[in-house]
Amino acid sequence: MLRLQNIILEMVAKGEGLKRTTDRLCVEVERMVPDIICSVLTVDHAGLLHPLSGPSLPESYSAALDGLAIGPNTGSCGTAAYLQAPVSVTDIEHDPLWANYKQLALPLGFKACWSSPICGSQGRVLGTFAFYYRRHRGPSEIEEKIVGTCLHLCAIALERHERVLERDRLANVDGLTGLSNRACFSAALGALTCAEPGAWALLVADLDNLKMVNDTFGHHAGDILLEEVASRIAAACEPDKAYRLGGDEFAVIVQAPEALRDLDAAAARILERLIEPVQCDGHLVHPQATIGGAILSHADHGADSVRQNADFALYHAKETGRGGFVRYWPGIGTAITHRLSAIRDVGIALRESRLDAYYQPVVRLDTREIIGLEALCRLTTESGEIVSAAEFSDATSDMLVASGMTELMLSRVASDIRAWLDMGIPIQHVSINLSAADFQRGGLDAQLIRAFQRENVSLEHLIVEITEDVYLGRGALVATREIKAIRRKGLRVALDDFGTGFASLTHLLTVPADVIKIDKSFIGRLTPEDASSAIVEGLFLIARKLGIHVIAEGIETESQLSQLRDFGCLFGQGYLFSRPVDRHATTDLLLRLAQKPAKSIAPPGAGPRILAVKGSYPQREFPWAAAAR
Repeated sequence: MLRLQNIILEMVAKGEGLKRTTDRLCVEVERMVPDIICSVLTVDHAGLLHPLSGPSLPESYSAALDGLAIGPNTGSCGTAAYLQAPVSVTDIEHDPLWANYKQLALPLGFKACWSSPICGSQGRVLGTFAFYYRRHRGPSEIEEKIVGTCLHLCAIALERHERVLERDRLANVDGLTGLSNRACFSAALGALTCAEPGAWALLVADLDNLKMVNDTFGHHAGDILLEEVASRIAAACEPDKAYRLGGDEFAVIVQAPEALRDLDAAAARILERLIEPVQCDGHLVHPQATIGGAILSHADHGADSVRQNADFALYHAKETGRGGFVRYWPGIGTAITHRLSAIRDVGIALRESRLDAYYQPVVRLDTREIIGLEALCRLTTESGEIVSAAEFSDATSDMLVASGMTELMLSRVASDIRAWLDMGIPIQHVSINLSAADFQRGGLDAQLIRAFQRENVSLEHLIVEITEDVYLGRGALVATREIKAIRRKGLRVALDDFGTGFASLTHLLTVPADVIKIDKSFIGRLTPEDASSAIVEGLFLIARKLGIHVIAEGIETESQLSQLRDFGCLFGQGYLFSRPVDRHATTDLLLRLAQKPAKSIAPPGAGPRILAVKGSYPQREFPWAAAAR
């Protein structure tokens, strides 16, 4: 008996596998008692039996017992586990405990069975240890002593195994959400084969508003949000597996054929599950997530390559429009590198004062007098080259850089207007482009006021230009709120590049704007036979009925100018009149061509006059518009 104990305890101490240990136990006991067959079953937390060891039993017999529920009439083992007491059946064929199971045992020559429960230190039944006999009999005294020792050894082995499993679970499961964690994700990713393109894909998701919830409602509310989001992602991606990688980041390894066929639809299912709000510690919170994805391709040399591609896609999605899904494409890495380079270069240029304002005149088309200017940001490279804003527009995706650019441009524009006014130049208005980041951080109206008050310049000289990306997506409510705030201060708003974006006509009904600037792509195609002519003419008609002023951008030929005037267009800008030029060249242009003050400038301190009402937003009369009539 001592030898048996030493063998099994040594195996447990060395960390041998549970089945290997209990198999050895059964073999050793069967040597000690030659006419018996040993069996060890486990009992899970649901009360179901699972074969663990039975080296002398046919596999078919053990398999037939898998998943049986313990109960008062479930053979010797199921009954022993249920009663938590030994059960000895000396006649399997006629004992009612075996009525439903004797057909499994009798063909093997088993006529009796004695089973005892294996109980852990806390009293829970962990399994059963059984002797099968080929004669009608019960246990002998020596067998009872052997089984007593075996039960103790089995309990030690089973409890150690459970501790190992729990340790592994804690090491591989996120404690808050219950999802598999980063370590488990890395292991699963490393086990994937990359031999067959399209065999699997990866989705990575970021919860965009977790920090806001933590900062506003507390970390307990944030934890509730994380738990609910994790549950929804796991449900949406079934049968594929979801992981929490840490913080607000989740991942899904996609292997289900249906999801692989349409990765966009798989991501959409996740986003749809997140639409419903979550009750977070008494607060109603709408989860906001962004997803990037990549599928294994011929170009991928390993799983890490797919992971990097998915991260690229997520980064691109967050920078270009949070709240949606972006799937990796081969050029996305270059686009991200270009964006990061732009952010870096503009940041350096800001510190070195290599950004400045250039101006392009806005003119009356009938007299070609200058009635306003558009301020455009220009960067001087270290080699002295002047670079247009289009070359570094990606930098505005970084809020810090965008804020610095806007602050600089406001300061330069206000200073230039002050200088022109002091020279007696009848400057009427200057428009300045603002990015989505300027609206998202809030307080834009105060920023505009501060910049112009420093130079003692009235805000009536400023028009704020915005493009469609400012008022689309999840930031639409914030942008609309900021636009209303700046209009309450008397500022005017222009929709730039109008006609090129999604649902531009709809924006005329929902976005509070005073001016639309028809994009140069329409003006550049103006010919009597081109469809652009009908579209542009229609836009003028719509704007006139809504009381919105129109400026045509990108006028380059006399033919375009003539056609625009036939449509009733009063104002425009483009290379036909002047390219964007620095402040010194702009001063010369204003001295020669600025519209005369008698008809152009409102009295000092007077705000723009209200012209009409479109929806709930008042439209303001421009001095230059009145002069053009």
